Amino acid sequence: MQTTHTPGFTPDTPLILGMMRLHDHPVLTSPARLADWIAARLEEGLNVFDHADIYGGGECERLFGDTLRAQPLLARAVRIITKAGIVPASMDRSPWQVKHYQAEAGYLKNAIDRALTSLAMEQIDTFLIHRPDPLMQVEEVARALENAVAAGKVRQIGVSNFLPEQWRWLAANTELPLACNQSQFSLAHTDPLFDGTLEAHLADGLRWLAWSPLGGGKLADRIPADILDRAREETGLDETGLAIAWLRQIPGTPVPVLGSMNPDRIRSALQGTQTVLPRPIWYRLLESVRNTAVA
Repeated sequence: MQTTHTPGFTPDTPLILGMMRLHDHPVLTSPARLADWIAARLEEGLNVFDHADIYGGGECERLFGDTLRAQPLLARAVRIITKAGIVPASMDRSPWQVKHYQAEAGYLKNAIDRALTSLAMEQIDTFLIHRPDPLMQVEEVARALENAVAAGKVRQIGVSNFLPEQWRWLAANTELPLACNQSQFSLAHTDPLFDGTLEAHLADGLRWLAWSPLGGGKLADRIPADILDRAREETGLDETGLAIAWLRQIPGTPVPVLGSMNPDRIRSALQGTQTVLPRPIWYRLLESVRNTAVA
């Protein structure tokens, strides 16, 4: 499959495995069971796992780290993305109990140290600021990130849910390249194709890591059954494979961050990464979800 890539990140990674719901799978909360699951993904060629300090209130990083402590060989084989900068209301220790952003130098420095401990890793592959913070003092944050990279705690940095001028302001204040932006992009969320956001990623060399690539699992409700049936018959892909193939065909080859931990769903997604959709199918799916004819 011919693909085009922007610089940075991991152009050889077809899928990123999102760990946001790890704590919701009791069968995977034991180190032995989770180790088997991780090993199976590595055999499929998937070695990048996406975390954040708030996933499961910190439990997701801890569960993953407990597994890596028990299986040190796995720790050498995996690559970790993690994010920080959001404080949910339930984790706000002030009397206000309000969700807020905290992209502050000290907060991010401590978050990186906590993640290394929780995940039992010597280095975070990619560290992201989870959300743009209107109170961010960009020079101080940039120095904290540069220090983390210089100390070997982080290999590369990026952002999450940033708009172009937001990431450009950070980029203008650091000598570190921004490797990626993790943001919503899918057949169910196509605005970036029409508002210039995709082209901004391409122009600035940020790899798009696309969260919710399956549209929350509701694409089948938005695409007429007859169109899905015809697309399945012609491509051999199910809804998951079609959604992933559609996304990966976009210039820059966005990398889906798959939230499902179901092995069958992961295999369907992998099949989608290996399939090129005929242009008429690509556009017919786009037309269906937008409920608007191609102009």
